[in-house]
Amino acid sequence: MCKPIYLDEAPEFQSGVLDALRQPLEEGEVMIARAGASTRFPARFTLVLAANPCPCAAAKSIDCTCTPAVRHKYLARISGPLLDRIDLKLELHPATRAELRYDLELIEPSEVVAERVLNARERAAKRLAGTPWRTNAEIPGPQLRRRFLPPTEAMTSIDRLLQTGALSARGLDRVLRTAWTCADLAGRDSPSATDMDSAFALWTGRRS
Repeated sequence: MCKPIYLDEAPEFQSGVLDALRQPLEEGEVMIARAGASTRFPARFTLVLAANPCPCAAAKSIDCTCTPAVRHKYLARISGPLLDRIDLKLELHPATRAELRYDLELIEPSEVVAERVLNARERAAKRLAGTPWRTNAEIPGPQLRRRFLPPTEAMTSIDRLLQTGALSARGLDRVLRTAWTCADLAGRDSPSATDMDSAFALWTGRRS
C-alpha cells in the first residue's frame, strides 16, 4: 500500500535528509548496503512537500523582510534532482475576500469529485489489465515511453521542450504519467496535446 509522507516547512530539513528520499521515490524501495550484503525493503509512498516562499514566512508578501538572495537560497535547499522527481508543483496564493465569499457557489461536492476519480482509476486499471501495474504511477519509465507513448500530434510541444532542455528525461516520465491521468479524468482514450501541456505546467509549477 502506498503511504503518504508529508513534510511541512521542507526547506528547514537538512539537504541530505531530503535527498535521501530520491532513490526510494524513484524506485519504490530502500536498499540497505553493508560490507557483507545488501537488502532491499519496499518503500512506496506519496511524498508531499510544503514550503513558505521565505524564512520569515510573512502572512502577506508586502510584509516580507527577506531579500531576493535570501529567498532564493532558502528554496534552493530543496535540490533540483529532488524537484525533478516531484510530479506536481503548485504555488498557492492567499484567497481574497471575494473568493472566500463567492467561490463556495462553484465548488463541486466531494461525492462528485470522488466519483470522477473512481472512474479515472477504473479506466487506468482497464488499460493496464494484463500488466504488472494497476495505476499510471506504477508504470516504469522505459515501459511508459515504449508502450504508452501518446499520439505524435500530442507530443509536438513536449518534443520541442526536450530538444531545448526545458524538460529532462526524468521529467518526461512525470509529465507522461500526469498526462495519462488527465486523460483518464476527462474520459479520453489517450492524452491530447492539451493534456500534455497541462501536465508539463503542473510539473514545472508555472501555470498560466
